[in-house]
Amino acid sequence: MTSKMLVWILVALILTVARFADAQQGSKPRRIGYLSPYAGPEPRFEAFQQGLRELGYVEGKNFFIERRFAELLRSLAEELVGLNVDIIFTSTTPAVQAVKRATSTIPIVMILAADPVDAGLVSSLARPEGNVAGLTSISADLYGKRLDLLKEIVPQLSRVAVLRDPNFSSRSPKAYKEVESDTEKLGLKLQSLDVHQPGDFEGAFRAATKARSQAGIHFNHTVIVANRKLMTELALKSRLPMMLNDAQFMDAGGLMSYGAYGPDLFRRAATYVDKILRGATPRDLPIERPVKFEFIVNLKTAKQIGLTIPPNVLVRADKVIR
Repeated sequence: MTSKMLVWILVALILTVARFADAQQGSKPRRIGYLSPYAGPEPRFEAFQQGLRELGYVEGKNFFIERRFAELLRSLAEELVGLNVDIIFTSTTPAVQAVKRATSTIPIVMILAADPVDAGLVSSLARPEGNVAGLTSISADLYGKRLDLLKEIVPQLSRVAVLRDPNFSSRSPKAYKEVESDTEKLGLKLQSLDVHQPGDFEGAFRAATKARSQAGIHFNHTVIVANRKLMTELALKSRLPMMLNDAQFMDAGGLMSYGAYGPDLFRRAATYVDKILRGATPRDLPIERPVKFEFIVNLKTAKQIGLTIPPNVLVRADKVIR
């Protein structure tokens, strides 16, 4: 075989591989819509992008992302649908609900949805039966574990305040009932702090102080997620030990957080996007649960509110802010 023939064979092989790659991911760049309830990009979103890169996707070459960040979830969801994107990736139950109301045909990949079955997003975790697939942040007894941790740092704990938007609680009542059950098992009384808008937060924390609640927890309802900085600042001002749901709520000096490890969920969400872009349908992709969790303690905040974190709690923390 001559060197010239070898060169032509190599060229043909390269072209074949290139055509195969195009066929696998499509020659036309795909458009992914991303809707977040936060006011700006989430640091964990990089994990999703990294997951796509690991699967061979190159942003700007074979896919583009239309990003939308804000509290006005419904109008932004409709905007993404109007752009006729190939798939929509979004986080938290309220954001997924907004997208699902806007489209029943465009595939939706979700993460951080607390209980997608109870919220009416999917028929079951094993077989979604709709246009929604992805990962849930639900895990057995998450709130029970959060309450256990609060009892360890506040030994005299007898009354816990829970911050929620009652409109969302009425649409997804199971989570609130589970919190009621968990507090009852631990011999605790539960005080509901209802917030509908940013102006309600100060009054809610005043009510907690008046009722002598000794600690607090919260739901990831839209108004709470969007005003998480205000919530953590008021908790600090009220000297109320607050157990937050994940690391995203620690950015304003939160005391503690315990929840699913966000970067892992974002990275795993990329595999769902890949499967759907290659032809899979959401209805046939089981919803996955978190496998990694993160517990963070902020000793600076503990000192500010006059709280001592026991050594046996500190040693279990994945991250300690000093």
